[in-house]
Amino acid sequence: MSPTENDAGAPAGRAAAPKLDEEQFGSLFQACAADLHGYVISLLGDRAAAQDITSLAFERLYRSRARLDSRRGSARAWLFAIARNAALDELRRRRRERAVLSTEEPAEALSAVDLLVDAERRATVRAALRSLPLRDREIVLLKFHGQLSNAELARAMGISESNAGTRLHRALTRLRENCAGAAPEREVA
Repeated sequence: MSPTENDAGAPAGRAAAPKLDEEQFGSLFQACAADLHGYVISLLGDRAAAQDITSLAFERLYRSRARLDSRRGSARAWLFAIARNAALDELRRRRRERAVLSTEEPAEALSAVDLLVDAERRATVRAALRSLPLRDREIVLLKFHGQLSNAELARAMGISESNAGTRLHRALTRLRENCAGAAPEREVA
């Protein structure tokens, strides 16, 4: 051990970052798997690819768990950042593969007669989310699927906390505008 390291191998004067043990990793998996999968599905629009990315994110977090540093964010935030990067890589790969094909997403067949009001709202929000630029969509999804704080959003996206707050506010404003524009007008009796 060098004089500049403590017993844990960390530089002197700094405590070693707590490591994510097997039990903590299992708890994180139980707490985050569904939210993470929902986030990735929302980004990719593909359940099979989302399952692959979700698994990959947990695998990468597990392999790098010794390097986790709580000062740089929670394990949950790290997990969502890993998933975000992997999903964006997948989107880039898809874009390259279908450069010749149309990039339009298939429209959902919605029957206003058959749908309940709640289902209409979900469809409106999904459509409004799809219409957002990827940059806006990902910050909204990270915030609500990932349940990340603005500080964690900033770390995950590599931006300042104030920039994360500003971008989130603008994205939510656009989302509300898109929802209002997409919502069917109802007759008032």
